[in-house]
Amino acid sequence: MRRLAITSLVALALAGCGGDTKSQETPKGDDALAGVEFGDAIRSARSVRAADFPATRGRTLQQIAEGLPSIQLGPATSVFTPGTNRLAFGLLDQTNTFVYGKTGVYLAPAPDAKALGPFPAPADPLVVEPAFRSRGAADPAGEIAAIYHARVDLPRPGTWYVLAVTRSQGKMFGASSSIEVKRSDPIPAVGEKPPRVETETLASAGGDIESIDTRVPPSDMHESSFRDVVGEKPVALLFATPRLCQTRVCGPVVDIAAQMKSEYGERMEFIHQEVYVDNDISKGLRPPLEAFSLQTEPWLFTIDADGRVAARLEGSFGIDEFREAVEAALR
Repeated sequence: MRRLAITSLVALALAGCGGDTKSQETPKGDDALAGVEFGDAIRSARSVRAADFPATRGRTLQQIAEGLPSIQLGPATSVFTPGTNRLAFGLLDQTNTFVYGKTGVYLAPAPDAKALGPFPAPADPLVVEPAFRSRGAADPAGEIAAIYHARVDLPRPGTWYVLAVTRSQGKMFGASSSIEVKRSDPIPAVGEKPPRVETETLASAGGDIESIDTRVPPSDMHESSFRDVVGEKPVALLFATPRLCQTRVCGPVVDIAAQMKSEYGERMEFIHQEVYVDNDISKGLRPPLEAFSLQTEPWLFTIDADGRVAARLEGSFGIDEFREAVEAALR
């Protein structure tokens, strides 16, 4: 049986099915968090600068962490290579409650090595407008409503230690973890042409939408095969399985795709590709995932009109990053 890898975010209360140092400014026009109990904290956490956190001043990761009350960090990304990488994660307190606040990330090749950073890590909402919420959606009153993400510089392969520092309720907290940086990865990168795979459509499924979409209700992102549209128009290709996902982020990212299609659907093609053959984990991965060399999910690739990858996102990602990926393909 071949099963996709899970990140340690699962161990931090997400288990089960469910479907650079520049300032990161708060996007406008988001009403989905209205009425959320911790909505104000998330809104504040969406706008963060490196200057919000202590400068390294030659200190080690351990020295920066000294005196900070400890909380938990769960990485939501697993593919890292030397250079600039996306690091997504969740933060939880000692009661396994998600923590939201202005957050920055420090890195070092060892806890007692000089730290790099801070890298701003804005929170990105997972909650979509009510019309696009499926069963298993991120809910305003639910346990997870946003995910953190940072662009971090990783100079070389090997184990790297991570310290996230967050400001919540007037205090600073620290959360640590580690990641593995490989020399390279086979997954299509930005600027490359991806495999011209055939994705399943409602027509190829003989009208049996549930065989190619585990979302409830099914999405309307099965009209075209990727092979037929790539290079002809911009494409957003999302690999995710809302019902069979091993974390609770697959349903929300498909919901976000549905909301993005309502805004950008006239300018680009949106395709949702399920993960397991016959929606049965024991039967292994569907051919499009094999062709893309994927071992985790969900994944989003946006492809420009020339057929090259404009952006790629692994694991959990929210409305802000999804929109940036779409607009990168449209530029």
